[in-house]
Amino acid sequence: MTDRRLAVQAWESLFRAQHEVFEDIRSDFEGEDLTQAEYDVLLTVTRAPRMTARLRDVTGNMLISQPSVSRLVERMVARGLLTKCADPEDGRGSLVTATEEGAVMFRRLAAAHGRSIADRMARLTDDELAQLRTLTAKLRA
Repeated sequence: MTDRRLAVQAWESLFRAQHEVFEDIRSDFEGEDLTQAEYDVLLTVTRAPRMTARLRDVTGNMLISQPSVSRLVERMVARGLLTKCADPEDGRGSLVTATEEGAVMFRRLAAAHGRSIADRMARLTDDELAQLRTLTAKLRA
């Protein structure tokens, strides 16, 4: 049986760590051409084959509601960062593709953002990082 007090303490520690890390890395996006939410959309899209992802997959990776993701994607299309079309395999769905401009902006910011994350996470050993990845994946399952 799980110790309830320990479970609550672990949850609070995880929540506070996430909040503090997010606050630290938020500065990576200050004065940049992409917001953190736009970066997250492009992260999902650029990792997909041919830099094209289903809109529902983008939504599944975001921490905001589906209507908010849809509006964000529409703004990104208007800015020339993405294109959007009907999904030929799902008549109700859409596909979004990173434009060259969107991919370039993403890659430029991703390099700096990746360094920032690595610097923050350097407090942990490689074994601890692997354990953290395993534990968080277990919590998400």
